[in-house]
Amino acid sequence: MAFLETTIPPRDAGFAQEVTRAIEALRSGRAIVYPTETVYALGVRALDCDALRQLVELKVRPPGKPISVLVADPLMLTELVQEIPLPAERLMERFWPGPLTLALPARSHVSKILTGGGCTIGVRISSHPVAQELVARLGEPLTTPSANPAGEPPAITAALAQAYFGKGVAHFLDWGPTPGEPVSTVAAVSAREVKLVRLGAITRTAIAAVAGVPVTG
Repeated sequence: MAFLETTIPPRDAGFAQEVTRAIEALRSGRAIVYPTETVYALGVRALDCDALRQLVELKVRPPGKPISVLVADPLMLTELVQEIPLPAERLMERFWPGPLTLALPARSHVSKILTGGGCTIGVRISSHPVAQELVARLGEPLTTPSANPAGEPPAITAALAQAYFGKGVAHFLDWGPTPGEPVSTVAAVSAREVKLVRLGAITRTAIAAVAGVPVTG
């Protein structure tokens, strides 16, 4: 994928063990920090309400702000969303894995912490190999907000994330510097339109060329 920089250092022999430790921390209800194709992210199990509350405390996140998640495949996606409109299918086919978060109708069991009290949940498949491996081995959705307290710059290194959160995070997966800006694009998708919530790595022009419906916002 074009979003992965060649400056990402090669995996060393011990990194698989680091991923295993991170997954153990997640399964014990703790938070981790891990790299994505844009910035470092703060991860907890997306279906663990206690872990979600911990994430909100770490982020000093205001009430009502949604939290996006990563999935490993379409099957995992269907555990979270009620339906996938045709424009969303087109966008997934073109831009996933990659930095495009799609807000889709959430299933009733999805925590209001994730939806921000609304009726949609932001989902994507990451193109970063570490993020992909984490979600696949965890076997369930993983939160992916940027690894920074509210009001601070997103962390593009594990060291900065560690300076932010310290012992509040159980494990930091250090894969070297991430590209940073532009962040992922966020779009709310229905059968009739795509509404851009945040412009980022995927441009309006690129989305409009694929969606097959009006692009607003």
